[in-house]
Amino acid sequence: ALLLLVPLESALVAPTERVVMTAGEIDAPPEVVWRHVISFPDIEEPMTWVFDLGIATPIGAHIEGEGEGAVRHCRFTTGDFVEPITAWDPPHRLAFDVTEQPPPMKELSPWEGVSPPHLDDFMRSRRGEFRLVRLPNGGTRLEGRTWYALDIHPGTMWTPWSDALVHAIHRRVLRHIRRLSERGQ
Repeated sequence: ALLLLVPLESALVAPTERVVMTAGEIDAPPEVVWRHVISFPDIEEPMTWVFDLGIATPIGAHIEGEGEGAVRHCRFTTGDFVEPITAWDPPHRLAFDVTEQPPPMKELSPWEGVSPPHLDDFMRSRRGEFRLVRLPNGGTRLEGRTWYALDIHPGTMWTPWSDALVHAIHRRVLRHIRRLSERGQ
């Protein structure tokens, strides 16, 4: 009976914007962490099993320019997220819109270049933000946020999975920034 409600839900329920926040502590001051938030070299950490299934995963980031209006490119295994900077407050806050994004995954197929329509626009990143909070011990609490819309039904079934994937992406980036910052690079 629940499967019969899926077409009804997709016709009546518009995609809603969600926000996912992941945080971690770094043993380095915000001024050091900031450098690795705006741009970082390739992530050397092996991919977890989730990303081995073809889910897009971050591999590096670079920025063109400085301040509001600069454009950050977060490289994923499927292409670049293009992120024009909307808030530049070093070393406290970096916010950006997402104007372009790559496919959410590489379809597992024996044929190269398969681009199935079910991957188009079902999960759209809207914007993101990093907040750096100075801790009493001199370290930094780094918070990463992503706002996204999910257009797949039934939403109540897919939302926990999509939130978990966004957290996994955040954790990968936050661990990399932590390693770079604590090494003093």
